[in-house]
Amino acid sequence: MATPASRATAATAPPPASTLLEVRDLRVEFHTRDGVAKAVNGVDYAVAAGETLAVLGESGSGKSVTAQAVMGILDVPPGRITSGEILFRGQDLLKLKEEERRKIRGADMAMIFQDALSSLNPVLSVGDQLGEMFVVHRGMSRKDARAKAVELMDRVRIPAARERVTQYPHQFSGGMRQRIMIAMAMALEPSLIIADEPTTALDVTVQAQVMDLLAELQRELHMGLILITHDLGVVADVADRIAVMYAGRIVETAPVHEIYRAPAHPYTKGLLESIPRLDQKGQDLFAIKGLPPNLMDIPPGCAFNPRCPMAQDVCRIEDPPLFHVTYEGLTAERRSACHFWKETLRG
Repeated sequence: MATPASRATAATAPPPASTLLEVRDLRVEFHTRDGVAKAVNGVDYAVAAGETLAVLGESGSGKSVTAQAVMGILDVPPGRITSGEILFRGQDLLKLKEEERRKIRGADMAMIFQDALSSLNPVLSVGDQLGEMFVVHRGMSRKDARAKAVELMDRVRIPAARERVTQYPHQFSGGMRQRIMIAMAMALEPSLIIADEPTTALDVTVQAQVMDLLAELQRELHMGLILITHDLGVVADVADRIAVMYAGRIVETAPVHEIYRAPAHPYTKGLLESIPRLDQKGQDLFAIKGLPPNLMDIPPGCAFNPRCPMAQDVCRIEDPPLFHVTYEGLTAERRSACHFWKETLRG
């Protein structure tokens, strides 16, 4: 019988000097008529300048809620941050007044939303919406802001930008609207971008174009990028590190090449095995059994234990911390919230 991994964990190393954002023990609850939903349960991660962190997980795992808390756009109420720190360049954003946070949004950190059509204002031209960033944050005239909007549209490769700057969101295709959202986020050249499912509802070819554009602009501006997605195929070529979320907490974190080569958490392993492969033509796709837990009634112990093929008694009692993963052939810093991460790696 397998024995649980050692309870001892290495102390978290201090973030490097280039760290832009550090989230510490973030917890978010939603108070509803039916009860309290614990959407984020002690999330920790950091992002450095020029680095791409991909945050993966099924719908409802807490990915977007964490991003909204970081950006300061969480719906309050019903949402409420109950504890934690969000350090941007060493400054705790949760201690700032709303006016101070508003100055940071757009100028120093920005967000790309997954549904461009609902995120853009349907009654304002795209030029007005792009130019507003320069009017509000840079004090430009409307004329100069419109010229900047044309430059941005050119930069994200929207054809005939000068003619199309007066058009409205519904007059653009889904891929072009997503480019406008990227242009809006890049407008003031922020240090950090959060992209929340930026390729949702786009066809595969357009997805690749949008991701290539995002990666190119990131390299050009040396920004930190948090990429939120449930699609492991999207992140394979663009991410530096991956953080896997389940039931509001991070259950595994590792460099992208290590996590694809040898996952150290059964949930991560299940996500990888569910990716369609060319050598499995005609076979049934793998699916993780069961459903994600109700966030108002998260099971005791490891939240994944009702769906986990490796679960044992300890998994139903003790909630595992993020163990420091050490294994032959692994060369980078890794962590896994699994009592039996060694057996997962060997499997």
